[in-house]
Amino acid sequence: MTCDLITALRALLPASVLLVSACGSSGGGDNGGGVSTLEPTPSLPETVSVAPENTSDGWTPSSPAAEGMDPDALLAALASIRDGAYPAVDSAVVVRHGRLVAEGYFNGYGRESLHDLRSTGKSFTSALAGIAIDQGLITLDEPISQLIPQFENHAHMDDRKRAITIFHLLNMNSGLDCNDSVPASPGNEEHMYRTQDWVGFILDLPMIDNPGSTAAYCTGGVIVLGHVVSLRTGVALDDYANTYLFGPLGIRQSRWRRSPDGRATGGGGLWLVPRDMAKFGAMYLNGGTWNGSRVVPEAWVTQSRQRIDAIGNDGYGFLWWKRSFSRGAQSVDSFFTSGNGGNFIFVLPDLDLVVVFTGSNYDSKLSNQPFEILSDRILPAVR
Repeated sequence: MTCDLITALRALLPASVLLVSACGSSGGGDNGGGVSTLEPTPSLPETVSVAPENTSDGWTPSSPAAEGMDPDALLAALASIRDGAYPAVDSAVVVRHGRLVAEGYFNGYGRESLHDLRSTGKSFTSALAGIAIDQGLITLDEPISQLIPQFENHAHMDDRKRAITIFHLLNMNSGLDCNDSVPASPGNEEHMYRTQDWVGFILDLPMIDNPGSTAAYCTGGVIVLGHVVSLRTGVALDDYANTYLFGPLGIRQSRWRRSPDGRATGGGGLWLVPRDMAKFGAMYLNGGTWNGSRVVPEAWVTQSRQRIDAIGNDGYGFLWWKRSFSRGAQSVDSFFTSGNGGNFIFVLPDLDLVVVFTGSNYDSKLSNQPFEILSDRILPAVR
């Protein structure tokens, strides 16, 4: 679809039914990598609500009290964002017992505003890999050397590189010399973005460890994973998502970061509206189902909750992070997506709770404000 055609469709169709496709790059990688072209609307009023509107988007709204939450405490949490205690937090959505109970939108973003989720998109790529595995198109222990044409032609080829599997890409422990947290790392994503062939750039990297030995955060490895899923399914990654993930979840608006050749990539830069982010979290909380329909295999969700390795102080596995929160004397486990700027989907199974944040604190310590909001203001509201 050409950009001119997309522009024409935008003029003719309401935003709620238009599937947004990127015209070129969708903007920043997780550590920068460009400026987004979807901007907030300053005229939009800031909104907080503990009585969410039913918009026929698949959600059943409820009240906090009906779902075992303190409405005053929850409203105060949202008001604290609105009143400036947490700068550049752009939205918050709270779901309890599968019901939408609170939402807030700030800084020119509204309920229908697409937001760049940065690396939160990686967890969506994980879901697509799980669906492809369930369809018998790939397997966890399958070497990518057997799935990518002309793999042997890449630089620094050795038996360690040939041994990289789907499992390793899902757990950031491929052994490739790639670490986004180290600017000088050969595979740092900022180096990749300056090339014309992102997949080839990553596959040309030397090996620094045996696959499975050490985890290091590597966006390029997830781009390779998305490429493999596209190869094995025979369709573009965004088309596959529309059919098997977004379609069942009722997600009708999306935008993908694209590589220089125009292909949708799975390493981050997915744009969604916050309520649709919450659908994804609620689907994982419910074992892979949404409104009674199976979307992701239950076994995949179970695996995704597990800590396979560690990156920094958090557990990691299947492109999801793991952390425990204190709630009084109780320790509450969570697994969550994470994107630069403050873009999170928190899933807390013990509390039957999903909390979503979007934010624009890119490359700032303020990106971690949602951890404080969740721990200090939202969890105490759970009765």
